[in-house]
Amino acid sequence: MNLDKMIEVGQLFEQYKDLLTEKQREIVSLYYEEDYSLGEISENLNVSRQGVYDTLKRSEKTMKEYEQKLHLVSKLQKQEETINLIKDRIVDIRCTLSERKECMDLIPELEKIEEICRGIIE
Repeated sequence: MNLDKMIEVGQLFEQYKDLLTEKQREIVSLYYEEDYSLGEISENLNVSRQGVYDTLKRSEKTMKEYEQKLHLVSKLQKQEETINLIKDRIVDIRCTLSERKECMDLIPELEKIEEICRGIIE
C-alpha cells in the first residue's frame, strides 16, 4: 500500500467515520490506523479474509462518494492553506513593523490574530 493512499483514506476516515457502520469503522481503523494485515483482522473479528477486503473496499468507496458530495476534506485542506498564508503574512508584517519603532504597538495585535489562526487549525 502506498503512502498517498494511506493519507487519503486517513483524511477521509477522519471526516466520515461516523457515517460508516460500526463494522466498517472497526475494520478501516484496524487496517489503516493500527496497521493490521487482512489476515490479522480476519482472525480477530472472525470474518473471512475476503470479507475484510470487501469491507475495506466498500468503505473506501463510500467515503469517496461522501467526499464527492460534501467536500469536507477538500474544504479543510483549503482552510489550512489559507490560514498558513495568513500566518506567513503576519510574520512578514511583524518583521516590517519591528523595523519601525512607531509601529511596535501593533505587534501584540498581530500576535492575537496569529493565535486565532492557530486555534482554527487545531
